[in-house]
Amino acid sequence: MNLGPHTLRNNVFVAPMAGVTDRPFRQLCKALGAGYAVSEMAASDPRLWSTPKSVRRLDHRGEMEPRAVQIAGADPATMALAARYNVERGAQVIDVNMGCPAKKVCNAWAGSALMADEPLALAIVEAVVAAVEVPVTVKMRTGPAPGRLNAPALARRFESAGAAMITVHGRTRACGYRGEAEYDTIAEVKAAVRVPVVANGDIDSPQKAAQVLARTGADAVMIGRAAQGRPWLFREIVHFLATGETLAAPTDDEIHRLLAAHLADHYAFYGEFTGVRTARKHVGWYLAGRAQWRAAAGAFNAIDTPRGQLAAIDDFFGALRGRGSGTGQPDGAANDTDYAGRQAA
Repeated sequence: MNLGPHTLRNNVFVAPMAGVTDRPFRQLCKALGAGYAVSEMAASDPRLWSTPKSVRRLDHRGEMEPRAVQIAGADPATMALAARYNVERGAQVIDVNMGCPAKKVCNAWAGSALMADEPLALAIVEAVVAAVEVPVTVKMRTGPAPGRLNAPALARRFESAGAAMITVHGRTRACGYRGEAEYDTIAEVKAAVRVPVVANGDIDSPQKAAQVLARTGADAVMIGRAAQGRPWLFREIVHFLATGETLAAPTDDEIHRLLAAHLADHYAFYGEFTGVRTARKHVGWYLAGRAQWRAAAGAFNAIDTPRGQLAAIDDFFGALRGRGSGTGQPDGAANDTDYAGRQAA
C-alpha cells in the first residue's frame, strides 16, 4: 500500500508505544516483517526537545524507511513547529497523536482528550498539514466516551484537512485499555473516508488480524501490546494474510538469538546505565509465561551490567536446553565481542 510517496512493504504496522517503540525495537520489528512503524510520541514543546529522552526519540539513524514520527500536543502553532523540526531532522511522515489515553497526556488536553474538542483537533491537523510537505497521519480512538463515538465525523474532517492516513484504536478515551476493542466504529470510519484506514486494538494473532481486516474493511492493521516480547508476530501475520497458512512458532534457540541481538542494540542505543534498566521490561516480555523465568526474574532484575544480563540470558536458555548453568550460547547469540562492536559503532 502507499502512504504519500512511500510504498510500504505490507499492511502490518507497529503501533507507537511510549517507552517501547524506540529505534532498536522498531528496527527489529521491521526486520521481522513489519511494513511500517511509528516512533514513540515526541513532545511538541520546544523546551523539551534537548532532553536526553527527546533526543533518543528523535534518533532515526540507519532506520528502514519511511521514518515516521508521532508528535503530541494541544496547541496548533506548537504542533506545526514540532512537525517542521522533526522533518528537518529526517522524519518522512508526521503522525498526530489523538489516541493516547494516559492521564498525564490527557490532562494537558493532548492525546485522545483532543477528540472531545473537535474544533481544536481539526485546527491541529490543518496546522500540521500546512507546516510540512510530508504525509501527515492521525492516530485516534473511537471517541471520548462510549456515548460519543465521533471518530467517523472527525475522520471526514481530517481527510478534508489533508490527512493522508487515519488509524483508529477500537476503544474510547474513557475506556483506556479496559474491556475488549470494538471494530464496528472502525468500519464506519473506513466507509466515511477515501484515505487509507488502519485498524488497531487487541490484534494479537494472525487469525485475529485477518478477522479484523474482514470485519472493518480497513487497509491495514497496527499491532501494539501484543508485539511486546513477540516481535516475530509481524512475520506470522504477514505470512498468514498472504497464504492462509500458520508459520511454526520460533524455537527457543531463535528466541535466544533475537533477544540477545535486541539487547546488544538496546545497550548501544541507551548506554550501559540506562540500557540495563530499560532492558529489564523487554526481557520480562520475551520470557513471560515460562515457569523457569518466574524463578529467575528477581535475580536477573538485580543485574546492573550489560555483560551480566547477556550472560544470564545465555544461562537461562542453556538451562532450557538441559545444559545446566553453562553459557549455553548458540551460534549467532550476542556475546561480549558483539556488544563491544555495537557499542563502538
